[in-house]
Amino acid sequence: MSVVTVEEQSGVALVTLNRPDANNALNRALSEAITETFLALATSETVRAIVLTGAGRSFCAGVDLKALSDEPELLTSGMGLGPASPIVVALEQCPQPIIGAINGAAVTGGFELALACDYLFASTEARFADTHARVGILPGWGLSQKLTRIIGINRAREMSLAGNFIDAHRAEAWGLVNRVCAPENLMDETLASAGQVADGDRQRCGRLKSANE
Repeated sequence: MSVVTVEEQSGVALVTLNRPDANNALNRALSEAITETFLALATSETVRAIVLTGAGRSFCAGVDLKALSDEPELLTSGMGLGPASPIVVALEQCPQPIIGAINGAAVTGGFELALACDYLFASTEARFADTHARVGILPGWGLSQKLTRIIGINRAREMSLAGNFIDAHRAEAWGLVNRVCAPENLMDETLASAGQVADGDRQRCGRLKSANE
């Protein structure tokens, strides 16, 4: 079973994290598959927009702590920390706009993955948390800068220091997500938005994406 699946239709690629039994937690296989997938999509002549979501009940539960205990070097050699992380580079240098369809919990590294998207739609079942401080891991993929820019410094401090979850409606009120959808409508609404992006001029969309980073 592939830990990342890709479906393409009408210029839109739907990328799904596919470790539902582990809440799509990031182990070496999933981390490397995400990187390889976005590097490949970046060179596609047919894909003009990308939707990123998770299989099952979670978007991404962050680093797989069981895998980390078995393989302590995972944070550095497997997924990398800092702006040169393979995952960060693959998503940020991807020329196509990436829309996150947040179907469930997006926690810590999974929250950082969501923030790597250009904008987010969320199910009413979605929840967001930065628990880096609780698990003793420093954010390494730009969360501290991105979150502050999106929701403001005091709200970002609250999320990172307290480590509490916020629900989809609060995330929308804070400007973290663009739209909250019923669970059964999330993919249809996100894919429809991605389709509108795909109908635009590819080069102009790429320039707008770069200008807004």
